[in-house]
Amino acid sequence: MPRVSVVIPCHNEEQSIGSVVDGAKLHAQEIIVVDNNSTDATSRVAESHGARVVVEESPGYGAALMRGFGEATGDIIVTLDGDGQYPAENIGELADLLLDNSLDFITASRFPLENKHAMPRVRQLGNAFLTSAANTLFGLQLRDSQSGMWVFHRSALSFFQLESKGMALSEEIKIRFFLHPRMKCAEYHISYYERTGSSKLSIISDGLGNLGYLFALRRKLRHNDTQP
Repeated sequence: MPRVSVVIPCHNEEQSIGSVVDGAKLHAQEIIVVDNNSTDATSRVAESHGARVVVEESPGYGAALMRGFGEATGDIIVTLDGDGQYPAENIGELADLLLDNSLDFITASRFPLENKHAMPRVRQLGNAFLTSAANTLFGLQLRDSQSGMWVFHRSALSFFQLESKGMALSEEIKIRFFLHPRMKCAEYHISYYERTGSSKLSIISDGLGNLGYLFALRRKLRHNDTQP
């Protein structure tokens, strides 16, 4: 039976990380919490609940995730956030879907939201805009380009080089998987909960950064396509 590793990037999530780890442990053999310069007790709490904690000093969501991918030893990698918004109880179900359907990558869509209070309206609009931009630029049909819950075979990462160190990794990994001719991908709906603690997301700077990255990646891929 394939082993499942859960990678959880964290920055100051001491209030929620314990319950996230507890939920993930029910469905996975390895829990890796990547502490990205927390100034609270995130690492201590995660370790006390049975996670393996690694520290990534390079700032950024993408940097933390890529460190976690390098540390993972499982055959399947699942990503969650440390704020408790993604459903750890769906890990087993999504891993089974990956295997039963011979998929390489699953991204978990939060939309349509079951709980309208789980995401502020301005973030819903921002997500819709970025998802529409990604679909238009890359010919995709995603419902949620910004989701942070993915399930994939660790070996599939060898087919491309992820580059974004920030929030844009959420869209980059989906684009690279879905566009790769050898990858079989799907999107499945999940529940999405209200977060514990304050959000670290900067709506304007992160949103503009993600939009800029979409155009930069489109130019890069188009340039590569025209090379002899």
